[in-house]
Amino acid sequence: MTDTHTTQCPTGPGRAARTGEQLTAYPQPTPAQVADTVRTAREAADWWAGLTAAQRKRRLLAYKHELVAARDELATMISTEAGKPMADAMVEVMISMVHLDWAARHAGRVMRRRTVYPGLLGLNTHATVEREPYGVVAVLGPWNYPLFTPGGSIWYALAAGNAVVFKASEYTPGVAELLARLWLRANPEHPVLQFLPGDGRVGAELIKVGVDKVAFTGSTATAKKVMAQAAESLTPVVLECGGKDALLVAADADLAAVAKSVAFGAFSNAGQTCAGVKRVYVVDEAADDFLGELDRELDGIRADADVAAPYGPMVLPQGPDVVADHLADAISHGAQVRHGGEHAFHRPFVDPIVVVDAPEDSAAVSEETFGPLLVVNRVPDLPEAVQRTNANALGLTASIWTADVAAAKQLATRLRVSTVTINTALGFMGTPTLPFGGRGASGFGRIHGDDGIREFSVATSRSRLLFDLPIDVMTLRHPEGNVDRVSALVQLLHGRR
Repeated sequence: MTDTHTTQCPTGPGRAARTGEQLTAYPQPTPAQVADTVRTAREAADWWAGLTAAQRKRRLLAYKHELVAARDELATMISTEAGKPMADAMVEVMISMVHLDWAARHAGRVMRRRTVYPGLLGLNTHATVEREPYGVVAVLGPWNYPLFTPGGSIWYALAAGNAVVFKASEYTPGVAELLARLWLRANPEHPVLQFLPGDGRVGAELIKVGVDKVAFTGSTATAKKVMAQAAESLTPVVLECGGKDALLVAADADLAAVAKSVAFGAFSNAGQTCAGVKRVYVVDEAADDFLGELDRELDGIRADADVAAPYGPMVLPQGPDVVADHLADAISHGAQVRHGGEHAFHRPFVDPIVVVDAPEDSAAVSEETFGPLLVVNRVPDLPEAVQRTNANALGLTASIWTADVAAAKQLATRLRVSTVTINTALGFMGTPTLPFGGRGASGFGRIHGDDGIREFSVATSRSRLLFDLPIDVMTLRHPEGNVDRVSALVQLLHGRR
């Protein structure tokens, strides 16, 4: 984690995901350059926090307008570096703007000072709570959604009054550079948003230099390293570490609608979506019909380099290997290949693969594949599906499909995940009022919504004395009879059943 030196990232930053063509070289920053960036951020943070909520809102909305004006350039960069179709890239821009707009308009309400009731023993005080920014927030972003996912931390941290240093993935630095450049175009006073290229060593150096909070999105294994290093300086963290998201299907569900949602949730962005559909648990009586509907949805769907293709390449070089290993393991454990198979691989592209009835202890079910491999398992009923869903520690999202909404609401309370949707999947991504984050091995902390503002701010308490109480307990010299009076007061306030 702490081994940082000057080099150009070996993974080739600024490369086109479909072709591997070098776009722009981003040299790895030195430790001194990382420290300089944080110093600049700290100066900017002092200025930014000193503005009123209305002044920050105005500047954030000006920034949003710059991003919208540059939406074609931004979507093209996302499509090029992350390899996703242009339509998907533009959708990512759209939902990102929804969140930026919401954070800008609502941070003042969440952060403002509020008076709180002091209780009977505090009736002689005036008590208030307000929120203050941390200062400098380091956002360690992923490559799969290089705008939307880090934006969930960046927008809300900025709205809460923090300066942000965005350490982009080494696979998508161009998106981050454009974000920082457009910030200065909209708000040239101070670089409240800066970006750093480079690999994980730069993120480690950021923590070592000293930031006030870290927001990380990535694997559970890397999150543990981030948390361990942050613990050395007691730097708070928010971690979102992916999931093994399950979709539960009842017999009365609209199976055509389910299949359409599953196809998108499992295979869009080449399956490289932390909250995407990874497992389907369908009740026995509906399984064959559901699989037939899914066959029709996937007919003719292939990964391709064309920007208009359903989805593009796997970004990580080892991605297809993980898919192949999980597929082979599932087959060796008795799973049946329903769609795709070995012929689905034309690296770096992998066509949709569906396996049926893979054992729960197989890698395809128990581990995050992060690729276009879907497991469909039959279950006798939805309670069994809930039990299997909860057996995996990656508690990020789940989806329940049934015509009985009341029953679905009951089942949702039993799922040990942070986000449950009913008769939809992934729709919550465009809802800025809903907090999002992990549970269990999927991490902790929240982005988006009021909780996202709170995540990047600190509650501060204020208490002011108004008058003296007749019974003074804050003294080393208790007058005669004070103990009896306090004892009687305890009985009066708390002695009744």
